[in-house]
Amino acid sequence: MTKLSMHAVSAPVFVRMLKNLSSILTSAEKQAKAKGYDPTVLLNARLAPDMFPLTRQIQIATDHAKGCVARLAGKQIEAIEDTETTFAELQARIAKVLAMVESYQPEQFEGAENREITIKIPNMELKFSGLDYVNQWAMPNFYFHCVTAYDILRANGIDLGKKDFLIG
Repeated sequence: MTKLSMHAVSAPVFVRMLKNLSSILTSAEKQAKAKGYDPTVLLNARLAPDMFPLTRQIQIATDHAKGCVARLAGKQIEAIEDTETTFAELQARIAKVLAMVESYQPEQFEGAENREITIKIPNMELKFSGLDYVNQWAMPNFYFHCVTAYDILRANGIDLGKKDFLIG
């Protein structure tokens, strides 16, 4: 039986989905131009008044990807300013995070399943083993923000399907 590594259950998943997210944004930008949509309106669209807009959904998804692999490898998380306001800037952010995620090697994740991961959120601190962190925090949050970005685009008339989300 092959031992499943923490690298295998995290980095390749982030890489694939970030590439799909990039492809979705490319399609959205092309369709917005063809349909005469104001890209600023689309980038600031949200599903509900109390939810973040599209731009912030992309920022948070990429933050979870880069944060997860850094934490699992026991490294400092590289900060990226949340200043994107265009499709091109979001694409550049995704490309930067893809490069970060792809730079980690499997051996950097040895023992990561048992590494203590601490997450600070407003008014509390959460502690996980590396395995629980991936399964119970990082992946659910990452997918939530990717799906929400997809849903914002769909709700605003961008023609996307399940294949776009899963295959790119």
